[in-house]
Amino acid sequence: MPMKPQEMIRLLKKNGFIKISQNGSHVKMKNFKTGKQTTVPLHSKDLKKGLEDAILKQAGLK
Repeated sequence: MPMKPQEMIRLLKKNGFIKISQNGSHVKMKNFKTGKQTTVPLHSKDLKKGLEDAILKQAGLK
């Protein structure tokens, strides 16, 4: 089931990521323990499956 961007941010925060910056409609999140970093677009629509998978892979959660 597709996720909303806010749900993705919540999931990342639960896994140790914090917001390091925001540029327009994109939020950069980083986990300082693992050194992993990813960017989440803040749009009102659901994230597409490919983008969702890419964010999770960059975060080391998939």
